[in-house]
Amino acid sequence: MGERMEECRQFYIDGKWVNPTIANDFNVINPATEEPVATISFGGAADIDKAVTAAQRAFEAYSETTIESRLSLLRRITEVYQSKAEQMAQTITREMGAPLSLAREAQVPAGLAHLMEIAKVLEKFKFEELRGSTLMRKEPVGVCGLITPWNWPMNQIVCKVAPALAAGCTMVLKPSEISPLSAYLFAQILHEAEVPPGVFNLVNGDGPTVGAAISSHADVAMVSFTGSARAGVAVAAAAAPTVKRVTQELGGKSANIILDDADLQSAVKEGAQACFRNTGQSCDAPTRMLVLGSKVADASAIAKREAEAIKVGDPSSEATGIGPLASKTQFEKVQRLINAGIEEGAKLIAGGAGRPEGISKGYFVKPTVFADVRNSMTIAREEIFGPVLSIIPYEDEDDALRIANDTPYGLSGYVTSGDIERARWIARKIRAGNVHINGARLDFAGCFGGYKQSGNGREWGEAGLEEFLELKAVLGYMPRAK
Repeated sequence: MGERMEECRQFYIDGKWVNPTIANDFNVINPATEEPVATISFGGAADIDKAVTAAQRAFEAYSETTIESRLSLLRRITEVYQSKAEQMAQTITREMGAPLSLAREAQVPAGLAHLMEIAKVLEKFKFEELRGSTLMRKEPVGVCGLITPWNWPMNQIVCKVAPALAAGCTMVLKPSEISPLSAYLFAQILHEAEVPPGVFNLVNGDGPTVGAAISSHADVAMVSFTGSARAGVAVAAAAAPTVKRVTQELGGKSANIILDDADLQSAVKEGAQACFRNTGQSCDAPTRMLVLGSKVADASAIAKREAEAIKVGDPSSEATGIGPLASKTQFEKVQRLINAGIEEGAKLIAGGAGRPEGISKGYFVKPTVFADVRNSMTIAREEIFGPVLSIIPYEDEDDALRIANDTPYGLSGYVTSGDIERARWIARKIRAGNVHINGARLDFAGCFGGYKQSGNGREWGEAGLEEFLELKAVLGYMPRAK
């Protein structure tokens, strides 16, 4: 007997669940079992056109709502979201393989944190400010296309939907076809919270069809995209002819600089755990661990112990540390890159190719550690998106910074030091949108986004709200004194 199959073929458009224009079924696979758990339908350009038309129609009234009414809406959504927390955690585990403990403790709470933070921002945000005789007015940008990935589904959906709602925008969401069930549940949450018809719309589908239809649609004013750099380029190219705003949160190959005065044991342990968390499927994962050359052997031994201590297995088990990768495609990519590391001469310390011992089914991989990695190697250049740690030796601070910044990406960076001022100096020199000092956790009141090919624009908190606003200068708003 297989798992219970869900039927999620409909789209949410104009406050109603509607059938696709042309049915195009797609099975959602549980990556732990490789069995289908739900059926969705892929949409097309006609479905996007219906959703955008509904959003356009709703924008006229919703963009004029008061801050108080939007705050009330956000609070209703928060309340319903909290009531569905366990259902959401179970859904995320089933669709993309996150351990249930991680889904409960991080995946679902991330969405809640964004809802609560944007409400705090909205309470104090100034949409109008007088500069001399000119009124500087911030207005909602319009209909927004939101395209989200599979690795942190609620984090990425809510950090776009919540600020869009706070700004007064209307939207069309295309979640990943790998993890659409959590988005389906989120649409039900918004419906129950009485989001006005047309303000939020959901159409399932793939990037080349539905993603492209959103990006190129003349009546979409902005696209907020999270995903790979390759897909981000396609989104930007499709959006260019209509000169719409495009914000992107793309890949990363984050360096974790462990300075010579750091507590090596705790720094390596925390760095390895952060790399392996969510089965390594985080764009800001510290996958390049930079260690002073004379300490690489000790660091390798610590990382090896951490990798071998993690229990890989059934994501529904409380004992599981990491579950499967989210899809067959991702599994094959990670296997290819692990083999590339071996072939290019990196020293395999732990893990390696193939499934963990005793596991014959599911997209499970071994937590893997390479040492003596050169920054020119494939495993140090490409975003692996799996639990693969590369330990890279450096000679001194300048060399560490050179290696850290020698990457096309610039999403996150990490530095550990016994001297806070020294850590701060290194943080200033790392070319990345986020830098963590001494194991600092993410701050939902801060901002998230990257330099270089890690994207443009920022999400989270006040910076995230700003992205959904246009700035208008109303000249002569205050007549000059005669």
